[in-house]
Amino acid sequence: MKTIYDFEVQDINNNAIKLSDYQGKSLLIVNVASKCGFTPQYEGLEKIYQDYKDQGLIILGFPCNQFGKQEPGNEEEIKNFCSLTYNVSFPLFKKIDVNGDDAHELYEYLKAEMPGLMGSKAVKWNFTKFFITKDGKPHKRYAPTDKPEKVLEEIKPLL
Repeated sequence: MKTIYDFEVQDINNNAIKLSDYQGKSLLIVNVASKCGFTPQYEGLEKIYQDYKDQGLIILGFPCNQFGKQEPGNEEEIKNFCSLTYNVSFPLFKKIDVNGDDAHELYEYLKAEMPGLMGSKAVKWNFTKFFITKDGKPHKRYAPTDKPEKVLEEIKPLL
């Protein structure tokens, strides 16, 4: 049976990253986009990352262009946008699909472990969040409308 630590992903600079490198950390995995109504959540995500990274909370951002084509840029453009607009310092990864035939296996795993409303497996929109506890277990799925500050209040006791 797979765990979160069995996956390898490509960071935004095209380096292979084993999620086992994050063992013992709490993870908030988010599919992100630069031209979405929820894009200002980058600010809240970065603040949480800065405030809680020393307590073991790591935010992992996965750009995705599947929802309204709201992440049209290449990796360099995404990296520059995130850095210049929101001063993002949490790890960003290569653009991926989260749904469909080409969905990344990490997201297939997350959706199977943490289905959405009424058992739906599909990710509905940008900024869907998956919280993974320190022991590597998917704990909760959050909707795009759940602001980072609200998510933090729920996960703070688990850090």
